[in-house]
Amino acid sequence: MERETLLVVGRPSERLLAKIEASVGKMELVVVESAEELERAAPDATVILGWSTDAGLLRQAVLSAGRLRWVHDVWAGINHLPLAELRESQAVVTNARGVFSQALGEWVLAAILYFAKDFRKLIKDQTEGRWVPYHPAAVTGQTVGIVGYGDIGRAVASRARAMGMRVLGMTRRGPIAGQADDFAEQIFVPAERTRMIEQCDYLVIAAPLTLDTRGIIGEAEIAAMRPDAVLINIGRGPVVSEGALVRALAEGKIRGAALDVFDAEPLPAGHPFYALENVLVSPHSADRTAGWLDRTVQLFLDNLERYRSGEPLANVVDKDRGY
Repeated sequence: MERETLLVVGRPSERLLAKIEASVGKMELVVVESAEELERAAPDATVILGWSTDAGLLRQAVLSAGRLRWVHDVWAGINHLPLAELRESQAVVTNARGVFSQALGEWVLAAILYFAKDFRKLIKDQTEGRWVPYHPAAVTGQTVGIVGYGDIGRAVASRARAMGMRVLGMTRRGPIAGQADDFAEQIFVPAERTRMIEQCDYLVIAAPLTLDTRGIIGEAEIAAMRPDAVLINIGRGPVVSEGALVRALAEGKIRGAALDVFDAEPLPAGHPFYALENVLVSPHSADRTAGWLDRTVQLFLDNLERYRSGEPLANVVDKDRGY
């Protein structure tokens, strides 16, 4: 039986690396962080663990691994993987779907309450020592629409429903005939997105970045939002047209935005989002709650056990769809 090699692209902490090493059995474990190291190690790789988000390094690893059978990415979004090359490969691709959903659902809940209760005003008044009574909004009875109603979207929906909110969802295939959803009142298809957006007090973007979703929330979609509506993006930055969003926020055409993802990360110094008072900026950290690295490593190790036992892998990605 040929020797298997696990190639880790990027370097986990020593503690997590030791945890991985303890689980590989007779597989050879190689960690690489540069193109030079890859050139020597990748040809023997049968399994790649994508720890790095360096698309160039991951592409080189996939192209150089002639024996490749499986690629696992420790993130939920896999747009940094070389999907074009992987589509030509027989290798199975898996990801960390489900690991981050609860944390992201909580962050969206916080963002909704941030705007509904106008916490920015409260912080400003407290800082200035001012006592200014006001009228916070109630979220009960308001509508949240979720673009990308998958695992993350449903984590958002369950929390929104718990607060008495009305939930709408949008998926690639729309509603499933004969199946009612536990949380969403109605499921839309992408062609119906404007009709959903027009109803929303909060528009949550939880879609992965694919050829189909890039720019799916553009000028027309943002123009369809209510003037008092808030856009919340926890998916990927380029799913929303950043220029259109900046203009709408600067001109007061929508109430605000809470953003954890951006076109360019880190968000460049001097970007308009930093200066706009109706924007809540998060440095792509909404899902980094305590223990998140341990959870994503454990998911990989559970899959590694399945791989070594010849069992079907969990969280298999459709390479054509990109999620």
